[in-house]
Amino acid sequence: MFLSDGLRLFINLNNVKNMTGKNLNLTDQLKKYFGFDTFKGNQQAIIENLLAGNDTFVLMPTGGGKSLCYQLPSLLMEGTAIVISPLIALMKNQVDAMRNYSEEDGVAHFINSSLNKGAIEQVKTDIMSGKTKLLYVAPESLTKDENVEFLRTVKISFYAVDEAHCISEWGHDFRPEYRRIRPIINEIGQAPVIALTATATPKVQHDIQKNLGMVNAKVFKSSFNRPNLYYEVRAKTNNIDKDIIKFIKANPEKSGIIYCLSRKKVEELAEILQANGINARPYHAGMDSATRTQNQDDFLMERIDVIVATIAFGMGIDKPDVRFVIHYDMPKSLEGYYQETGRAGRDGGEGQCITFYSNKDLQKLEKFMQGKPVAEQEIGKQLLLETAAYAESSVCRRKTLLHYFGEEYTEDNCGNCDNCLNPKKQVEAQELLCTVIEAILAVKENFKADYIIDVIQGRETSDVLAHRHEDLEVFGTGMGEEDRTWNSVIRQALIAGYLSKDVENYGLLKVTEAGHKFLKHPKSFKITEDIDFEEVEEEAPMRGSGACAVDPALFSMLKDLRKQLSKQLQVPPYVIFQDPSLEAMATIYPITLEELQNIPGVGAGKAKRYGEEFCKLIKRHCEENEIERPEDLRVRTVANKSKLKVSIIQSIDRKVALDDIANAKGIEFDELLDEIEAIVYSGTKLNIDYFLEDIMDEDHMLDIYDYFKESTTDDIEEALEELGDDFTEEEVRLVRIKFISDMAN
Repeated sequence: MFLSDGLRLFINLNNVKNMTGKNLNLTDQLKKYFGFDTFKGNQQAIIENLLAGNDTFVLMPTGGGKSLCYQLPSLLMEGTAIVISPLIALMKNQVDAMRNYSEEDGVAHFINSSLNKGAIEQVKTDIMSGKTKLLYVAPESLTKDENVEFLRTVKISFYAVDEAHCISEWGHDFRPEYRRIRPIINEIGQAPVIALTATATPKVQHDIQKNLGMVNAKVFKSSFNRPNLYYEVRAKTNNIDKDIIKFIKANPEKSGIIYCLSRKKVEELAEILQANGINARPYHAGMDSATRTQNQDDFLMERIDVIVATIAFGMGIDKPDVRFVIHYDMPKSLEGYYQETGRAGRDGGEGQCITFYSNKDLQKLEKFMQGKPVAEQEIGKQLLLETAAYAESSVCRRKTLLHYFGEEYTEDNCGNCDNCLNPKKQVEAQELLCTVIEAILAVKENFKADYIIDVIQGRETSDVLAHRHEDLEVFGTGMGEEDRTWNSVIRQALIAGYLSKDVENYGLLKVTEAGHKFLKHPKSFKITEDIDFEEVEEEAPMRGSGACAVDPALFSMLKDLRKQLSKQLQVPPYVIFQDPSLEAMATIYPITLEELQNIPGVGAGKAKRYGEEFCKLIKRHCEENEIERPEDLRVRTVANKSKLKVSIIQSIDRKVALDDIANAKGIEFDELLDEIEAIVYSGTKLNIDYFLEDIMDEDHMLDIYDYFKESTTDDIEEALEELGDDFTEEEVRLVRIKFISDMAN
């Protein structure tokens, strides 16, 4: 280990014979360099271990003060500390922070692809002169031959591997280049290694230590519990944009991050928020670096309130007063979720973590994995299953999350998550757990949860038949219960410690010692049923909406007006505006044609054709009843939000067959019909006669058309019932599109 002359003198004066640094007055050094009076948690013990020249593994949640664990030792030790970090944004942020603590800019530098040749030479000059105590490098830069050659000439105090979970394929942000760190360290020269991460399951921790050649490192693990964070999972419906706008407007001037999985969604959502008066900017890796950096700096400097970003944003960003983190899409893993939600409330103040969940999103993510190596697919699938289990569970969010990271949370109610604030009724599941344990033991603890449920439910799947498990006594013993119930039993038995999951083998279920005891001497085991998100998910925008109008009197008046117009124009009422549109009008109170266009199912054409009378009625009603219109509920959309819709309209104008359009867009035919329905119901005229003529008998088509002329509803199920078995759902939907387009637009 190397110490500066000043520090060596200090140690000598204190008559310290070993180099552990334990008798060092580290608190004085902390005050001198960083202005803090005390260390947080394990910080002091970690620093002492590193000063003693030992490899060190730090597992500390976001906001726990990981950076200080290598920043302070770098200032005290002789030479330059190499900090390996994955993101340019993170490096810049940390270098700026270090320079703020020092009188000398050269105290910290970074080397990455953003620097020109002159800047790199300046960095090297400062390192050789001994000014630079911290050098941040990306793993890609570290492995370059010229950098390796240079660093071999430098006295290295230690290596710090930040965001160390990137080394593990079981981690949420696996980067293969991280696997090359150990060989490069061996090439540059030996020095102690400190690995730091905010998220690591026991499996990921083992992976990190093995890959960095530090299996014998001292491990410092802090609690993952962030008591100030509120966790909530909401159903992702068609109203998600509106829900987010309402939430932000209810939390004015508070800093927040919204995470989306796709770059396209990041830009779309940022535009929508801006259109609704919210000071928001996008951030993703596909943006030019100047704009990206500017948006990040504006957020840090509080010139903007909200950043909409992919996961490229936020790693290591030290903004202590982020008050909310919203996940537009459920993350790919619980580690990612924990890391991203952990950016809220780092100052110990309020932090709201709201996540929108739809199982369809996870199915999409699973599809994206196709084509990858089988092992990678299996790992990805396991991580997605854990995420789904967390979202759908009715158990305390904190308990589930901490259990995933190998930490037990003993409180019955955390008082700061949606499940604890709205607890569901518990039911006795003693017998159900016995059934699960018996089934796991019967199949020799060699299968995953979904297979165990298949056996219990008596399903003769190809897998079950291949293993001849249909002959087992346990086969079909759980047929009276839903899959959802069995999933709840398994998930909650894992948390209770009766079962364990063999992560190394992709989630095989094992029975623990406590589980064996439970089977011999069963006792009470209560569970809460999982949340069924399918029940709360909305259908297509304009049908099946369970919404109710805020103002029933106005809703009734609007229906009467619609009825009058339908008689006058000789069209069915639903052709003018559907019920969900009227409900929205009786909630939001649009009084201009422009405002009316922000109502679901009302496009420019429809507003122009029918809107005036409705706006007049709403305005009169507001004035007569002194109604204050809810400004914040009127969500403004962005023009041409959907490129897909525009492209569909253009293809239909060119008379491209609808099945060819679906194939070209990579969507199912019924999804295409959903899009076309949304277009015509919003007031855009589309002529699909060319397609109908090709696939349908004219008489057949006229029968359906005449039905809709006479009907008071456009409901497909009612139409099919009335029309009989000669007609398919697809045919009825296609003719309904023609009818709406002809009559309403």
